[in-house]
Amino acid sequence: MKKIRFLLFPFALIYDLVTRIRNLFFDFGIFKQTSFKIPVIVVGNLSVGGTGKTPQVEYLIRLLQNGYKTSVLSRGYKRKTKGFRYVNLNNSVEEVGDEPLQFKLRHPDTLVAVNESRIQGIFKMLGDYPDLQTILMDDAYQHLSITPNLNVLLTEYNRPYTDDFLLPSGRLREGKSGAARADIIIVTKCPDELNQGDKLAWENRLQPLPNQRLYFSKFQYGKPYYLFNPSYAYSLSDQLEVLVFCAIANTDYLENYLQKTVRKAKILQFPDHHFFTNSELGNLKAQFDLLKSAQKIILTTEKDAMRLRLHQDFIIESQLPIFVLPIEVDFLFDEAEKFQDDVKQFLLNFKV
Repeated sequence: MKKIRFLLFPFALIYDLVTRIRNLFFDFGIFKQTSFKIPVIVVGNLSVGGTGKTPQVEYLIRLLQNGYKTSVLSRGYKRKTKGFRYVNLNNSVEEVGDEPLQFKLRHPDTLVAVNESRIQGIFKMLGDYPDLQTILMDDAYQHLSITPNLNVLLTEYNRPYTDDFLLPSGRLREGKSGAARADIIIVTKCPDELNQGDKLAWENRLQPLPNQRLYFSKFQYGKPYYLFNPSYAYSLSDQLEVLVFCAIANTDYLENYLQKTVRKAKILQFPDHHFFTNSELGNLKAQFDLLKSAQKIILTTEKDAMRLRLHQDFIIESQLPIFVLPIEVDFLFDEAEKFQDDVKQFLLNFKV
């Protein structure tokens, strides 16, 4: 791995130069930044995938939806359509992408839209819904053409940006100096046993600026529910054998959770946002049939469930017991209320 990283290092230097020049052009006003009349909250990261952006956006939706007319704008990664679209409950993942569809299904009253151009998307949303009070932008930390009013930067506990390298020798989309744009930094996927000493060590490691808030969070897993009937839940136990079928960037946190919760877990993993094929679903059935345990289920993530819905007929006909494992963000050190107050104060103090 180190040898490959060394060989790719010259390309990373070129990539670093290009991103630095681009960022400087925005800093000096050569490239235009657009501001809007309502607050724009950006959730993103410096690295590619796996930091927990989707559950963090959902956390913000739940926090704001009762007091503010909140909306979400996403690119709609890997969708098979182009241009601007509002996400509705009858959309398929191919039309709008997995994460935007997940947002809409879990929060039906929230306005969700997709567009490759975030600027055009916001103008369209404000034109159609002039009473909007805030827009959450998913995975938009590098979209400097829009002036964010609150920048939330996520970094993963086991893969912090401070230990990473620029693409293609590492996973960073831009240099570590990009963290200076953040208003809030959240270390995600932390272990339960994180203590005050660890917290101090992380503060020294990340060295947040005086104006930056640093938080620590973990995932709280809920009770799995049947893919096509969320009201039918299934309790995990130490008697259960689980076959995990997923296409997410990093399964380490999920695997650690299952090791403590079920008797045995096997992972069938695919690249992030992968569209499953009929052949892969056939292999899933074959792998599941090979499991010897009397108690066994197939487990998937909420994001993967959006793409698995495309194979509903096969799954039902094959009687595959696919259950979806829900997750929510939980802040450590009893700082959930503090984080919520930070976000709400930002909105109260927002000025055009």
